[in-house]
This record gives sequence, C-alpha cells and structure tokens, in this order.
Amino acid sequence: MARFLRRLVSFSRLILFDKRGTGMSDPVPLDKMPTLEERMDDVRAVMDAVGSERATLFGHSEGGNMSIHFAATYPKRTEGLILTGCYAKRVQSEDYPWAPAPGDRAAEIEEVERTFGDPDALPSWIAPSRMADEAFRNWLAKYLRLGSSPKAAAPLLAMNTEIDTTDVLPTIQVPTLCLYKTDDADVNVEEGRWIATQIPNSKLVEIPGADHLLNAPGAELILSEIEE
Repeated sequence: MARFLRRLVSFSRLILFDKRGTGMSDPVPLDKMPTLEERMDDVRAVMDAVGSERATLFGHSEGGNMSIHFAATYPKRTEGLILTGCYAKRVQSEDYPWAPAPGDRAAEIEEVERTFGDPDALPSWIAPSRMADEAFRNWLAKYLRLGSSPKAAAPLLAMNTEIDTTDVLPTIQVPTLCLYKTDDADVNVEEGRWIATQIPNSKLVEIPGADHLLNAPGAELILSEIEE
C-alpha cells in the first residue's frame, strides 16, 4: 500500500483523509452515520483546508460513489474523476442485476458486525490471490481495525447499501477514467462497463485480476493508467 501511494506522489500532489467516522477522523454516533452528501462536503472542506482549488478525485470501491457525487455537484472544483472497482448501487434491481440481493446484503451486514477485523474471517473477495498468506491476512485485519470498530462498520455498511448514483452518472462532465478488474468477485466488471457507458466521454480500462484491494496484482497497471 505504501508503495502504491508513493507512486501516486511521484507524479501528483496526493491528498489523503480518513472519511468522517473512520480512522483518525472523529467518531460519530452509531445512530447518526454520515450521509453520502455529508461525506462529499467533507471532501470540499479538506480541499479548502489544504488550499486545493481543483483536484482529480480517485475513488475506490464505495469511495467512488462519494467522488461521483462531488464531481457532479462541484464540476468547477473537479479536474477529473478516477473510479476503481466502484459500483453505482448496492441492492439488486431489474435494471441493475449485478448488485447483491437484499437478503444477501443484510446477511453481509450481520457478518461484518460479528467478524470485522478477524484475520480468520476476512471475506475472500478482498484479495483472493493473497488469502493463503498469513502475514498479509494479519496486516489486512489490522488495517480494517484501524479504520473502524465492528459496531461502527456494520451501520456504515448499511449506509452504503442505500447508495444509488445511477441517475447522477450521466450528469458528470469532467474527464473520467474507469478501472475495473476483470474477475473482481465484489464488483462485477459488467458493472464497470455499464457505468462507463453512463458517464459521457469516459474511458474504460479492464485490468486482469480478481483482487478488489488496490495493493494487489494489477496495481502497476492501475498506476500506469492513472499517470497517463
């Protein structure tokens, strides 16, 4: 992960922050999880604080949804948009068949509250190529625990379940790069293809691999596309 971030720093000014209620950001009451709109406005506040008038937003997984909303809401402050392993909604419907079924998503939220941060209970889709590596599993479990407690992770996941950016995608007017793993078990590459068709003038690049995590096989290709 450090190597991934250093590569970004080699050709850009990199601004990182922990989203509200996670990591080093202040905790929030469990019954008042931040909305997508609040998190989006936090991006603007961070940019103001560090003197960034315009930025390219790099959103991975559910972070992509926040970035989508920001790009659509603040086009004058958005230089470009990069989406990696990002979905448009998280509950299955007739017009969006790739998302989990409601019952499966509810079961996932219950499982997160019971096992979040346990190295022996990590979802295999995060990085299937590295799940046999005990040192990696321990690192990933610690990484998750530093981000959130199990009691906070579950309602955050529930909040993400309500995300639906399908109507926002066509309103994006900034250059957009969509990067998707061909065999990602969490976000189907078909989702990425559909999302790319919904964003005007976007570019889709399919990356070989099955790991949803950024710091996994395929990372160099992702970084090269971003730098280009």
